[in-house]
Amino acid sequence: MPLTVRVITPDKTVWDGDVEEIILPSTSGQLGILGGHAPLLTALDTGVIRVRPDKDWKSIAVMGGFAEVEQDEIKVLVNSAEAGDDIDKETAKADYSAAQSRLEEANKTGEASEQMKATSAFKRARARLQAAGGLV
Repeated sequence: MPLTVRVITPDKTVWDGDVEEIILPSTSGQLGILGGHAPLLTALDTGVIRVRPDKDWKSIAVMGGFAEVEQDEIKVLVNSAEAGDDIDKETAKADYSAAQSRLEEANKTGEASEQMKATSAFKRARARLQAAGGLV
């Protein structure tokens, strides 16, 4: 039983199609959805959505938002999103390394506001690298 999935940002639709399965990065952990799932509304963390339209999985980096599941329809409303196929892996690796260094430096200084910014940047960079197919 296919699921209809729409991943929508304020300025574009990143995914709109049928899938057999979806895995969402909810704030309480990874959440797998198959056809016939009970209605659900969940907050999403910065991470990677994985959709399986056929035998192969597709990845989408998302930067927080919400997902609603109702009658085999999933609406994902996020602050921003990027399909893994559209992300340059080498650029994503460089961004990840830079974000990791920034986070390590922020943790050394102990300044709370810089730690929060660095942690957020690190999570975004990690999600983009994972969606691009890099191992993290």
